[in-house]
Amino acid sequence: MSAPTVARVEGLVYRLPLTSALAWGAHSALSAAEHVLVRVTLSDGTVGVAEATPRPTIYGETPASVLGILAHLQGALAGLSITDEAGLNRARNSVANNHTARGALDMALHDARARAAGSSLFSTLMGPNTRVRVSFILGIASPDDMLGEARRVVQAGVRCLKVKVGREHERDLRVIRALRAEFGSDVLLYADSNETLSPESAPPALDAMREAGLMYVEEPLPARQLRARAALYAQGRLPIVADDSCFTPADLDRELDFGTFDVLNVKTARNGFTDGLNMLRVAAAHGKRGMVGSQASTGLGTLHAALLSTQPEVTEPCELSFVLKLQDDLLNAPIEFRDGWLDVAALSGHAPDPAKVARYRVG
Repeated sequence: MSAPTVARVEGLVYRLPLTSALAWGAHSALSAAEHVLVRVTLSDGTVGVAEATPRPTIYGETPASVLGILAHLQGALAGLSITDEAGLNRARNSVANNHTARGALDMALHDARARAAGSSLFSTLMGPNTRVRVSFILGIASPDDMLGEARRVVQAGVRCLKVKVGREHERDLRVIRALRAEFGSDVLLYADSNETLSPESAPPALDAMREAGLMYVEEPLPARQLRARAALYAQGRLPIVADDSCFTPADLDRELDFGTFDVLNVKTARNGFTDGLNMLRVAAAHGKRGMVGSQASTGLGTLHAALLSTQPEVTEPCELSFVLKLQDDLLNAPIEFRDGWLDVAALSGHAPDPAKVARYRVG
């Protein structure tokens, strides 16, 4: 019997309110997760799903553009065998950019392929590290609000915080020192500058972060300043995490050529499973550490990021706790954290709840 083919590709927009706004970088902020549930239906009725997380200020995508690119790719994908991974990837990559649309489509195709074979993503993609250390993205807010949110998520089982910085350096350091005083060595800390520093301000800022006990800093300089980033990395002041500079496998090749980072942050939300796995393996082959990040993913996106996080190339805490920032979720059960870890194997029964999908659907 031949394998089923792709029959339909579609998206459904949904909106989940946050407990409080997430602010980052120089100006960006998010008050709700308005995402797209991507569905791939096969000729035998099998359905694979994934979450697209459009971010206009990062990738230039909106929920409407995600729906548009899915409709655009429908013709190229329709009729292709779900087992023809090369053909499906050619079709999916026949458009440029549109990172979260293509990443979610890749994950939905993986999901449909596993289901059509009578299996699941947890059977086909689970790596050896079935328990993963998690981190939480602590957005820019007043120092009191940041400390309050940190207390809440630590109480919920998180033991690593990614602190958004970059709008006011001295205030950032006060927050970091307050977090260190509150939690001591029980909670790991690192910073995400979101490209807000300059070649002049970065060296003393990284020195201060190192002295405050941070593990590393993510994207201290603008991604376009390649030579300045390579020079900062060569100074060895504080380990650097690559995120905005490594959207794609081609970006990763460039960064490895120039030598700009210590840790690669792969995001299933933009890379899917195909490119995400490949990028982690290439980086590891060059001696780089790996982590899996979140694009403020809700529960479904977290499940997929968690699966990638179990791979042997992932060595660092992973951003799998953004669900603690949601007032509600689409999943049929909560994702829980214990003493800083997530038991990924225990999530195999988690799935979108049709009633919740209907409740939070937009339009």
